Amino acid sequence: MRDVTSDGGTPEGSGSLFPSRRRVLRWAGGGLTLAALTAGTVGCEDDAVDVEDPGNAGGDEPGGGGGKEADADGNGNGQAPEPLWTKPTSAETYGDNDELVAAGGVVIASGSPLAALDAATGEQKWSLPGGAVPGAPLLLSEDTLYLASSEYDGSVIGYDPASGKETWRSRLGKEYRQPRPIAVDGEQVYVIAEILEDDGSSKTNVIAALNSSTGRVAWKEQRDVGTEQNGIHAAVRGRHLVYTDFKKNLTVRDTAGGGQVWTHKTTKTNYGFFTVHQDLVVVPQGNVLQAFNLADGKEKWTLEASDGALFREPAVLEDVLYVADSVRVMRAIDPRTGKQLWKSEALADAGLQVPRQYVKAGDTLYGATDLDKQGGIIAMDARTGAVRWTFNDKTGDYHAWLVATDGKRVFALHGKKLHALPV
Repeated sequence: MRDVTSDGGTPEGSGSLFPSRRRVLRWAGGGLTLAALTAGTVGCEDDAVDVEDPGNAGGDEPGGGGGKEADADGNGNGQAPEPLWTKPTSAETYGDNDELVAAGGVVIASGSPLAALDAATGEQKWSLPGGAVPGAPLLLSEDTLYLASSEYDGSVIGYDPASGKETWRSRLGKEYRQPRPIAVDGEQVYVIAEILEDDGSSKTNVIAALNSSTGRVAWKEQRDVGTEQNGIHAAVRGRHLVYTDFKKNLTVRDTAGGGQVWTHKTTKTNYGFFTVHQDLVVVPQGNVLQAFNLADGKEKWTLEASDGALFREPAVLEDVLYVADSVRVMRAIDPRTGKQLWKSEALADAGLQVPRQYVKAGDTLYGATDLDKQGGIIAMDARTGAVRWTFNDKTGDYHAWLVATDGKRVFALHGKKLHALPV
């Protein structure tokens, strides 16, 4: 079935905010060649920084950047804990939240080669020489890590994250190029791929579902001319696949057959970011946060920011929606109703950047910021938004921070350094 309306639309207009450097890198990452893929190498074990070694402890080693002024609720002295370990990586990241994952007792950062480090010790458990395709996510299901093939042979491959062994493989067909997994549920892996013309070029792309048991194609739908196959953000809830690709569209499809359920033109989607909770999708649009029913696209609730502030990337963790705005006000919201649970100005008071990615462990919310000097990993009280401490490795690296957790540790990636912090 030809998809006429679901993914259409034009790029952001002149009234839109310009994308940040990490967004430009993200878009560029989708077109990198195989030569670029094989450029990175895993750092030697001799180069690792063992922060527990007294010889490495000192004034300029990785540690807290918040000081007492960052301890807004008076817990402790506001200093970040020392890392359990710090290791060099082959990371090649573009600032998206799906380029650092923790599962199966290991932590993996997108790179070439793709290396899995023991979550407890930082020692390498396994590696894949070809690595991860730049711009493609590390997509985790319950027990499988799905990757676009670094051989560019049209395959999507599943691996056991604990061992690195291949457990699943699928191909769309020779008429498609560079399939990339975008979302996964208990039955299917969803991919975007270019449709090849006779001369080897591509003007259109396809969205498809692959059976996660057999690898067979369950369905595929051609998308409109002008839609992008790179930079897709997607999520699955029940019978609904939700995605956007930096265009002014939010699209929902039926996971059973691929048919479009609804699509909305949006004013500002923060370059594709949204979050889902139960039967709702929540989208930041400038100074408005909107929630739509997945089943029919009807608006469920709206929340406005004050003083013309713009909402940033949202996240739902343990049934609470967390989101900050451009004036560094942090909010916790009931995602079912839009009711504000708390509002905090602790980020602004401490002179910190706005987080763009969140994880939660215990009663602490950890946020990862975009750039380095006034950023890093910010630990906040999940009940009040008070800043407990900040962690910054003081390298000055321009890459965005990424954060992940296995519930026992918090992993912070910055450039080519990966730190494990105690929770």
